[in-house]
Amino acid sequence: MTQMALPQFQVHLAQTAQDLRDAQRLRYDVFVTELGGSGPLIDHDAKLERDHLDPYFDHLLLRDTLSQQVVGVYRLMRPENAAKAGAYYSASEYDLTQLQRSGRRILELGRSCVHPAYRGGLAMHMLWSGLARYVAEHEIEVLFGVASFHGTDIDALAQPLSLLHHRHLAPKNLRTKCLAKSFQRMDLIDESHLDRRSAMLQIPSLIKAYLRLGGCVGEGAYIDHEFNTVDVCLIMDTAQMNDRQTRKFGGAFL
Repeated sequence: MTQMALPQFQVHLAQTAQDLRDAQRLRYDVFVTELGGSGPLIDHDAKLERDHLDPYFDHLLLRDTLSQQVVGVYRLMRPENAAKAGAYYSASEYDLTQLQRSGRRILELGRSCVHPAYRGGLAMHMLWSGLARYVAEHEIEVLFGVASFHGTDIDALAQPLSLLHHRHLAPKNLRTKCLAKSFQRMDLIDESHLDRRSAMLQIPSLIKAYLRLGGCVGEGAYIDHEFNTVDVCLIMDTAQMNDRQTRKFGGAFL
């Protein structure tokens, strides 16, 4: 993948063990220190958030060229790498049968995070531009992956989860479904009683960004007690993006 650079940022795939450690260290800062997550393979001494699937992902890094610090990450799994790994990460939470039978070329996204000091500015745009280039290079048609609400109080999240279910549910031919053993209904409030403004305020900015690009969600939510989150499965069909959405994402889906 060709590297892209602006005066302050460089977006590139991890090439070395140190690159991967830099990504895992940022993930530790965000998912463990900031959000209170945990997991069996987390290295608290070295402050690395990691799991057994890391070797099978491509890790997209956003690096500040002044400090050389990794300030944003995405991890990306193509079908051929999922075959080597034995499964997608999302398969531990969702039934991916419809996606895998769709005949479309799919890409799993995960562990997306940005350093607190770089949020709300150019960083996320740069990271998404790098992702758009990766998608184009690998001829990806559908993106998917779990995205999270902080905390595990379902009652507190009833409005946003219900809004996602009623107005942004994926079409059946691409719809994932939370595994039966962990299935949490999302249609907790009747659509006629939704407070859309209040619900949208509770939806994390990353999920809202996908919705603006035409993204949708699978059926059911997953309560992840290890990561202290409620997860939804996001799905984005690049063929459904309009010209304006395509330009916003980075111009790669033409």
